[in-house]
Amino acid sequence: MSSFAFVIHPVDPKRDVARKYPHLARILPARLVHFLARFWPPVCLSHVAGVRSEDTGKEIEGWLVACPFTARQALELPTRTVYNKIIAAGRLAQRLGAQILGLGAFTSVVGDAGMTVARHLDIPVTTGHSLTVAMALEALEEGARCKGIRLESSTVAVIGATGSIGRACAELLAPAVDRLILVGRSESRLAQVRAQVEGARTRQVRTSMQVEEVCEADLVLSATSAADSVIQPEYLKHGAVVCDIALPPDVSPRVKQERSDVLIVAGGLVDVPGEVDFGFDFGLSSGKAYACMAETMVLALDGRYESYSLGKHIRVEQVHEIARLARKHGFRLSAIC
Repeated sequence: MSSFAFVIHPVDPKRDVARKYPHLARILPARLVHFLARFWPPVCLSHVAGVRSEDTGKEIEGWLVACPFTARQALELPTRTVYNKIIAAGRLAQRLGAQILGLGAFTSVVGDAGMTVARHLDIPVTTGHSLTVAMALEALEEGARCKGIRLESSTVAVIGATGSIGRACAELLAPAVDRLILVGRSESRLAQVRAQVEGARTRQVRTSMQVEEVCEADLVLSATSAADSVIQPEYLKHGAVVCDIALPPDVSPRVKQERSDVLIVAGGLVDVPGEVDFGFDFGLSSGKAYACMAETMVLALDGRYESYSLGKHIRVEQVHEIARLARKHGFRLSAIC
């Protein structure tokens, strides 16, 4: 049987560790969880079964493998230290029998976005970023329809526009919208993205290093690698749609509490074909997966055992191709409104 593995890691140390080790999570303070994570080896969380292609009827199996580092540790520890832990998780996946490995959340963005990890393993690796982009754009468009916003006359902000996902989203959005606001932390890298998308039909493209500038946007797509929320209620236009594909989420919990006029869309969620049993509660409803995880499953179902989405640049052609393959096998955007 064709097989895959997917690497996840704790986002909220106490909550996520409790999913696997409830007793330990109850007695250990968060600071001790962070400390022990440096020495804890990768573990197999579960066996995944029941993923079945609607097109071919092919069924695959897989494993969820945990890299113990938290999101903050992935950002703050030396890159080589983080690489070593992810590579160890990949080698565990190989021993389990996986034929392709997917990297989730911060394991997919640290350093060179999977390239070093792939060089140290005997199976192909993907970050899942191509399908994440495709599903994020589909979710943003669906959110716009729900709120009666016409994409072609809208102002759209991309937060995290200099990252691989944000850049690809900006490139694909540019021909379809009226005005584009690119938000990032590096002025020089923002200028590069602006130059890349300015040739499209968009009437105006501008850049900013201040998240507050999204107050002009009808639609906001956020894809940062921040360890804490970056979007506050006061930053958003009345009636805006926010597509948040970051883990941890970029949208502050205050937005849901204080801005009932704003539609928040979790843009990276898809329905998985078949009667899937993930064998582990990673925080989503039954039968749903993150788009990055789904990309790994799509490639396994299609027999595409290759390193698909790697590195800091995502090609538009890759996004279109993986979206087509996902539709073929029955992966669909989860309902958002």
